[in-house]
Amino acid sequence: MRKLTFLDQIITKFDETLKTVSGSVTDCERENPSTNLTETVFDETERKHTASLMRVNHVGEVCAQALYQGQALTARSAKTQKKLQQAAQEETDHLVWCQQRIKELNGHTSYLNPAWFLASFTIGMIAGLAGDKINLGFLAETERQVEQHLTEHLQKIPTQDQKTRHILLQMRADEGNHAATAEQAGATELPVAVKILMRYLSKIMTSVSYRV
Repeated sequence: MRKLTFLDQIITKFDETLKTVSGSVTDCERENPSTNLTETVFDETERKHTASLMRVNHVGEVCAQALYQGQALTARSAKTQKKLQQAAQEETDHLVWCQQRIKELNGHTSYLNPAWFLASFTIGMIAGLAGDKINLGFLAETERQVEQHLTEHLQKIPTQDQKTRHILLQMRADEGNHAATAEQAGATELPVAVKILMRYLSKIMTSVSYRV
């Protein structure tokens, strides 16, 4: 099989970008964890709130796709690229699950997805250029913060909403596994200032995407 050139990779990433930001990604490797569960009866306030939370989670998955694509594009070693691509595939499952749940709740994905994707892709490329250990460190810290974010959402959704809960629980388990894998592969601990900046940017994204 012919090895992809850098231009080939750019074209492939562009195609993946269009599918991600347009919401046209439909294929995933695993079944949606909520498939066989009964839908919850919501009042209108609960429905809108849950749909908004899932929109935030969907944006997080759009950003994850962008980050990992950017990181993989500039990663120094094939081994690191493989780990990033494996994580991205599971994040694709999350992306589809969130899209499906938002549709079930009569919500919409964020209108700012193209901007979220571009910003995250750029950050991912910068992380990749910094070297594989920092690249993996960025992956690990991103996943740890997402894991914490999902824990907070599990506390915010209606207690009776088992469909959303099962999706978030599986996503949280996957994020923890991605972080552990990156750490075992030699991820460098990021400086405290970088972690704080990542949390700050995440809060901005969360606040805006809940509404837009």
